[in-house]
Amino acid sequence: MSTIAATLAELGLKLPVAAAPVAAYVPAVEAGGLLHVSGQLPFRDGQLMTGRLGEDRDVDYGYEAAQNCGLMLVAQIEKALGSLDRVERIVKLGVFISSDARFTDQPKVANGASELMVKLFGDNGRHARSAVGVPVLPLGAVVEVDAIVAVKPA
Repeated sequence: MSTIAATLAELGLKLPVAAAPVAAYVPAVEAGGLLHVSGQLPFRDGQLMTGRLGEDRDVDYGYEAAQNCGLMLVAQIEKALGSLDRVERIVKLGVFISSDARFTDQPKVANGASELMVKLFGDNGRHARSAVGVPVLPLGAVVEVDAIVAVKPA
C-alpha cells in the first residue's frame, strides 16, 4: 500500500473514480514538467454537491466540498501520471466558491482542499492558492478546484 493510500485510509477517505470531462476539454495536460489539472467538482456519495455559500450552504459544507474536489484532483493526477509517486510538489490550487456577495469566508472553504494536499503530500503539498467567490459554477456546483502540479519524469 502506498503512503498516500495509507494516509487516505487513516483519514477515512477514498479516492473516487476520476470523472470524465463534461465539455470540450481534457482532465489534465502534462507539459514542461508540470501537470495542469482542469477544475474538478465535488461529489458526495455519487451526487454533485450544489448550492451557494452564504445563501443556502454554510462554511462546513463548503469545506467538505473543497476537500471532495481535492480528492477528485488526486484521482485525476493518479490517472494522468500512472502513479502518485511522480508528484514532486503541488504548486498551486485555484479554488472557486459559489457564494453570495456578502460571503467573505472563501479562504476557510478553500482550506478543505489545501489541508488535504498537505496531509497527503506533506511539505510537498504546501502550495500557492487563489480562493475566489463567484456567483455560479457549472452544474450548480458549490466549489470547483483546479491545480498545477510539478512532476518527476516518467
